Amino acid sequence: MRLEPIAAPSPARRIVPPLLALLATFTVATLLALIAGGNPFSVFGLIVKGAFGSKFALLETLNSATPLIFTGLAIAVAFRAKLWNIGAEAQLYAGAVLTVVLGTGALGLPAYLMLPLCAIAAMFAGATLLLGPALLKTRLGVDEVVTTLLFNFIFLLFVSYLLEGPLKDPMGMGWPKSARLLPEARLPRLVEGLRIHWGFGLALVAALLVWVINTRTTLGYEMRAVGQNAEAARFAGIPVTRVILKTALLSGGLAGLAGFSEVSGLKGALTSDLSPGFGYTGIVVAMLALLHPLGVVLAALFVAAIFVGADSMSRAAGVPSYIADIMLASALLFMVLAILLTKFRVRRD
Repeated sequence: MRLEPIAAPSPARRIVPPLLALLATFTVATLLALIAGGNPFSVFGLIVKGAFGSKFALLETLNSATPLIFTGLAIAVAFRAKLWNIGAEAQLYAGAVLTVVLGTGALGLPAYLMLPLCAIAAMFAGATLLLGPALLKTRLGVDEVVTTLLFNFIFLLFVSYLLEGPLKDPMGMGWPKSARLLPEARLPRLVEGLRIHWGFGLALVAALLVWVINTRTTLGYEMRAVGQNAEAARFAGIPVTRVILKTALLSGGLAGLAGFSEVSGLKGALTSDLSPGFGYTGIVVAMLALLHPLGVVLAALFVAAIFVGADSMSRAAGVPSYIADIMLASALLFMVLAILLTKFRVRRD
């Protein structure tokens, strides 16, 4: 048995394997629900109801999807150019740290200046954090999977140091958290009285801009060319090293925006548990979207709906909410296999 590359996959070849991957994911979830003693139809119905069954549930799903859109876009941009960014978690925290530094009193500016400045600073922090591994990859051939992954642990330890030292809130009664942002540094709510904020709108704009970059600009073409075959792209005159560095800046900047959105729009302060793994979940989102920036929005909503709905389902049906984690892990594995089958066919020697 061997894998044979497909020069030009047909539309059916591109669509059917991902659909089968989703079907396989729900099959696994059905079996798990049965093993847990629940009715699969009831379990899935409760998940949908918990995620979309009311105005509050719907807005909570959109709220949960916001950081996943940013990190999903960051991963999709990098992976498209074969830059394996596994460090979106650290880049998210880097954006959050700089947002807190500027937004807690370092600058006295009105909101219309403070918010853009914090967003730009967050993008700069995330981009800088990925630029290091990108330079190591292009200059020394160091595997970016290792460096970006290790940066997650290193930077989280650095955040813990900041929260116990320079950024610790003196009025926080000893809790490791930063001071709260000034009102001028807070993103306004989309719906008064609920947690949904303008970070969601910013995420949609980011997805649209990334789509435009991918499909309408020279950089997008160069990223795709480098991702398809870096040596061929170099032979054609594309500056591969420069493209990888530009990709790193864009990817890290998008992840940094996730940190800005979470701190400025939702939390209002930096804590060590600001992200429950948004950077890692962004990999699942990007793969489910087949690295398409607009598909990232749909995939993020799907993943957020599973997480939000699973909590409600667990309380109502008595089925462990961990079923959501297994569903996402299964979806990632099946989608990777689906992507493989869209590009290769199995041949028997």
